[in-house]
Amino acid sequence: MRLKRRLAPLLAAAGLLATTLPLLAAAPASAAPEPEYLNQKPEWHRCRPDRPAAYECATLKVPLDYRHPDGRMLDLAISRLRSENPAARHGVLLLNPGGPGVSGIYRPLTMNELMPREVRDRYDLIGFDPRGVGGSSPITCGLTDAERKDERPYHPETFPAEVAWARTVAEKCREKAGDVLPHITTRNTARDMDTIRAVLGERKISYVGYSYGTYLGAVYTQMFPGRTDRFVLDSGVDPKRIWRGMMQVWATEAKPAFERWTVWAAERSAEYRLGDTPEAVSATFWDLVARADREPFLLHGEKVTGDSLRGDPVMFFAPREASAVVRALKAAAEGTPPAGGVPVPDVKALLAGSGPAAAGRSAEVDPQPAGDNSMAVVWAVTCGDTGSWPRYTEQYERDAARDKVRYPLYGDFASNIKPCAFWDRPVEAATPMTKPAGVLTVQNEWDSRTPLASGQGLHDALKGSRMVLVAGGEGHGVYLSRPDACANAPVNDYLLTGRLPSKDLTCQNPPGEIERNGALVEP
Repeated sequence: MRLKRRLAPLLAAAGLLATTLPLLAAAPASAAPEPEYLNQKPEWHRCRPDRPAAYECATLKVPLDYRHPDGRMLDLAISRLRSENPAARHGVLLLNPGGPGVSGIYRPLTMNELMPREVRDRYDLIGFDPRGVGGSSPITCGLTDAERKDERPYHPETFPAEVAWARTVAEKCREKAGDVLPHITTRNTARDMDTIRAVLGERKISYVGYSYGTYLGAVYTQMFPGRTDRFVLDSGVDPKRIWRGMMQVWATEAKPAFERWTVWAAERSAEYRLGDTPEAVSATFWDLVARADREPFLLHGEKVTGDSLRGDPVMFFAPREASAVVRALKAAAEGTPPAGGVPVPDVKALLAGSGPAAAGRSAEVDPQPAGDNSMAVVWAVTCGDTGSWPRYTEQYERDAARDKVRYPLYGDFASNIKPCAFWDRPVEAATPMTKPAGVLTVQNEWDSRTPLASGQGLHDALKGSRMVLVAGGEGHGVYLSRPDACANAPVNDYLLTGRLPSKDLTCQNPPGEIERNGALVEP
């Protein structure tokens, strides 16, 4: 993910496949002519006066429902920065920063600054707002601030209220955008990508996608294998976990991250004073949770509860940051908050419940058209991509109670009820990962948003792919996250030549400050 910013195969409707045939192969002489939307010409114009003149924007029209290509249309906002070296140009490189629910219209500007010139010269960089997001016919559910809060712990006495919240969100989304919601899905966004390809006159597309963008890219490789050129999938989403399993993976994988943190902090007990053994460090944290449960306290003006401490396992994937936060929280609980220490914004993000389910939701762009636009798309995609969500509230309650014991860090948050329990059934099935896909996957060992187990799942699902694993790497987003990132070289070589490494690679970043949740992947 602002994917802040979050599970099993998706439900069926093979009928949509037939409507994509004009995109997949040349039509026979007797077939009907191509739909009109494939023949449109982008009207490029300068995006904004305060942006470079070379940065151009346009709006395309794409079908709301690809089964009805002459029916209702949606706007699709796209942007580009053209190659400045036509002689070296290979094609177009589509870009996605993650999400779902995150704008990608400004992504070419970011990549233009960071990519090596020889790689940059090979491509026209193409950004776009996925359907329903930002400038692409944005949707809203009309949610209040309280209804947008999706990091919800399980307690028996409050579970009926959580059921009411989930039902209300689903009903409000249906009321506000019910005619569009069934079509805000990953498969339709992949179809939109292929429409961009066709309208730009390209035979194939290349692609760099982060976080949720890895799943979007994987789906494209399966729907349009003949259109897939050089694909880099960075910080992988496991297709087998879409989408409830991707929420639950943050609970299961938080456990080894937490254990690693206790060892790290114990080795630095003189600096952080959290305990001189891993067991003592663990006890310090859980004693703090119990204390906050009994009597919440304040830090930087923010209320700290036991649930707010358990509800963000993300920080334990970064031991140095986790140690600083826990030290500050411990001091505040004891009535001696440090004068400096943890930056206020970091603490506020932690205590606001901005756990991993919020990954990818902040945009690198202008404010969203409605306050809940990003959240509306999150639910549209996570609920509409898959029919595997349980339909009975009792199962959510059983799972949440079980996982609160099994995975006390975030387990009940991950398994608690979601609006998907009350969502309409998806229009079509999951995308099976059965076709070979010669793509390059990239992964940090200690990625907090798409943990290693998820990245390995993506790599395993895409037969013929290669992985570059950064051993010991922390943070979400690998390629270009820092100038000396060890993964940059193999990714650049692949984008330059189209040749995958002969085998999976493992590398280590040189010592230095780690870029976490950096410019390329929203926190």
